[in-house]
Amino acid sequence: MPTMQKSPAEYLLYCENVTKAYGSKMVLEDIDLAVKQKEFCTVVGPSGCGKSTLLRLILGQERESSGVMLMDGEPLLHPGPDRGIVYQKYSLFPHLTILENIMAGKQLSQPLWKKFRTRKTARDEALVYLASVQLEDHRDKYPHQLSGGMQQRVAIAQALIMHPRILLMDEPFGALDPGTRETMQLLILEVWEKYGMTIFFVTHDLEEAVFLGTRILVISQFYTHETKSPEEPHGSRIVADYKLNDSAFSTRVKQTAAFGKLIQTIRYEGFDPEVKRHAHDFNLTHSDSFITYEDQ
Repeated sequence: MPTMQKSPAEYLLYCENVTKAYGSKMVLEDIDLAVKQKEFCTVVGPSGCGKSTLLRLILGQERESSGVMLMDGEPLLHPGPDRGIVYQKYSLFPHLTILENIMAGKQLSQPLWKKFRTRKTARDEALVYLASVQLEDHRDKYPHQLSGGMQQRVAIAQALIMHPRILLMDEPFGALDPGTRETMQLLILEVWEKYGMTIFFVTHDLEEAVFLGTRILVISQFYTHETKSPEEPHGSRIVADYKLNDSAFSTRVKQTAAFGKLIQTIRYEGFDPEVKRHAHDFNLTHSDSFITYEDQ
């Protein structure tokens, strides 16, 4: 199995032996992960495996039960503007225009006396991000006047204006129709390439995950633990970690045999409760994959 040989400080995000339990229920167990800047990590796995829990830990909304979580080599303790999140259910202020919604994050993070002095700067910056998500012509509309896909673009712009180094996305396109969803996939790739941030993108759609990511993390509870008996409960782990393409492709790649084969492999490795690979046999092929548990 691959072991960590590089310094955690070389990575934007570094997790070692991270576990998360709620009472007696172990959700995540021995999560080992090292992610460099500008990676686009898609995260997949069966329902209930802890994908959203991992995002909350990275966000700082929750604390790990044990283990080490570092950002730039420093403990990751609390939420901060260096991490932003976009959910499936966008939360926009209904009484504010689209432009005002995007400005809100900047304005709310400043003391009252400073808001008025910086309003024009915030407005100009919001217009830039509106253009990035192709909504500059809708700046004076209100959320109820936009389609679901357009509202999700606003939510993305809200996150971008805070200049996060890590953008977390939890099923952001799950409620969109297929055509709009593919349009949004292309949009987020354009935004990622333009701003160079690191993205963690949770999705149930394996086609979406393989198309978008430069790296795919498969989290699953379906495996054979190296020390526990099959009857003993255990948390989910990263059972596969693949390097994908470093740049966006045409959607035509979705029709290739290699694309379909990888999806089948991922489904086999992480989603079939009847297929339980031993922890020693996880498919951790990415060059930064590592594992730290001790053999017993």
